[in-house]
Amino acid sequence: MSRRDASLPRVAVIGAGSWGTTFGKILADGGAHVTMWARRPELAHEIAEAKRNSEYLPGINLPRTMTATHHLSEALEGAEQVYLSIPSQAVRQNLKAVRPLVTRTEAPIVSLMKGVERRTGLRMSQVIEQELHCDPARIAVASGPNLALEIAREQPTAAVISSTSQETAEAVARRARNRYFRTFVNTDVIGTEFGGVLKNLIAVAIGIVDGVGYGENTKASIITRGLVEMTDFAVAFGAHPETLQGLAGLGDLIATCQSPLSRNNTAGRLLGQGYRFDDVVKQMNQTAEGLASVAPILQLAREVGVQMPIVEQVKMVLDGTMNPKDIAPHLTTDDDTPKGERTQNGQAGGGGALWRSLQRALDQFRHGGRGAAGDRS
Repeated sequence: MSRRDASLPRVAVIGAGSWGTTFGKILADGGAHVTMWARRPELAHEIAEAKRNSEYLPGINLPRTMTATHHLSEALEGAEQVYLSIPSQAVRQNLKAVRPLVTRTEAPIVSLMKGVERRTGLRMSQVIEQELHCDPARIAVASGPNLALEIAREQPTAAVISSTSQETAEAVARRARNRYFRTFVNTDVIGTEFGGVLKNLIAVAIGIVDGVGYGENTKASIITRGLVEMTDFAVAFGAHPETLQGLAGLGDLIATCQSPLSRNNTAGRLLGQGYRFDDVVKQMNQTAEGLASVAPILQLAREVGVQMPIVEQVKMVLDGTMNPKDIAPHLTTDDDTPKGERTQNGQAGGGGALWRSLQRALDQFRHGGRGAAGDRS
């Protein structure tokens, strides 16, 4: 294991998959000493000694200020910030072991996860609050157009750090940035988390139509109407619509829908090619969070009266009750009556909304976040 530099701030990353390891690299390249926790001893040894994670990030050299252990207590010892990157359906179980190790500290707890708990429908920050018995102001979430392998290759991108506490968001954002990774902040945790969850569902739909062989018109239509569904849903739960027009919404949606590196897009593509749901799960060596989130998201949508026809179609494909060739944006209305292109929360038409969203996302990259109300660097 590498020798710690006592002058560097110490952070812990719980979970050593592709995204957890990539975020560890972000933090190390930003000037922190990072200790990863890996479930498997052999993976911890490879990260600590070879500075590699060949299973999840092939060909990537990790910084010398990154190390790893399979002992949770060792990873968390002295950590000033704790980052969680665990499959969403396993979070609660893992947090039970984390709780006694962080209860006597004030270290911010940062969720890198994009999912909802299948049994309860809770967002990851809510599960963290329940299991760690900690003040919500201590919890932050990170989201944005963040495909792990691209960032591990140091291709520039940006993300949003959100917390109900502006102070916590800013503290995490200052730590989680470097020359290729820029962080912005907001206090809309609901919108930031739901943006990361909902874009996965739309990405599965895009993957399905891609697997079927449909072209760019179909994909563009689903992305546009998918953004409307995302916004309707998130706003119904208290999110700010501006958040869905920023990096955590539109930005993440574009990256996830268009990239073959996206696990959710890949899962959808396999479904579109005719694979059954169980076969898709077997073929994926990493978790596609969108597959597990479809049912709980639709249940939550029904509880608040939000219609999500694209996500409904995805569920029908998953259940085997819809032919993948039939998934299409022209099936997202109940009848043939012409309808205005408006969201259910009364926002402006979808075409104008999408254009403003694109402008907002571009402004964030060009002008240091000043183009997006609520996302401040």
